[in-house]
Amino acid sequence: MAGSGRLALWSVAGQGWVRGSGPAVLSRLRDAAVVRPGFLSAAEEEILSCELEPQLRCRRYEYDHWDAAIHGFRETEKSRWSEASRSILQRVQAAAFGPGQTLLSSVHVLDLEPRGYIKPHVDSIKFCGSTIAGLSLLSPSVMRLVHTQEPGEWLELLLEPGSLYILRGSARYDFSHEILRDEESFFGERRVPRGRRISVICRSLPEGMGPGEPGQLPPPC
Repeated sequence: MAGSGRLALWSVAGQGWVRGSGPAVLSRLRDAAVVRPGFLSAAEEEILSCELEPQLRCRRYEYDHWDAAIHGFRETEKSRWSEASRSILQRVQAAAFGPGQTLLSSVHVLDLEPRGYIKPHVDSIKFCGSTIAGLSLLSPSVMRLVHTQEPGEWLELLLEPGSLYILRGSARYDFSHEILRDEESFFGERRVPRGRRISVICRSLPEGMGPGEPGQLPPPC
């Protein structure tokens, strides 16, 4: 589909990590689907990876998900972090969330094995609010967004290790999103080989949920 190269492709000027089906969708999602490459230094990526590894190692990779949206994964929620990691997450909050937004206290951590992938899905409003922000660790990947009513409208995000992606508003609710499996992992003509990928995801509070209420494991991206 989007990676075939047969469609007329457009990219945001100066942003080689975002591409889409045309200028209209790029303009529409300019502030709703954002990639910030190099958000983490190599040292910061190592800090997060090392802190998460003992907790993830205790879990097995799974190959069926409660809503069939994800394959080859293990996941957890984490609310206690080292001082160094908290500093990184505070930077994410400042970069991605507005002053009036409250974040869920638990951070969602998703570990995809090299053959793992996330199928197209639209997030439920039960699990998180209007904004999610994810740090990508270990492996590059491609996230694809497709309009639920107009499948010819799509956007792809190149998520390199150390990058931050932000999905807000229309990108969350009007477009499905997925992480491409290794054999489909292209960004235009560029092959993006998949390895093990960890994402660290911060979420705004769902509407009507109190700050002290426990969250559930959210949708996978």
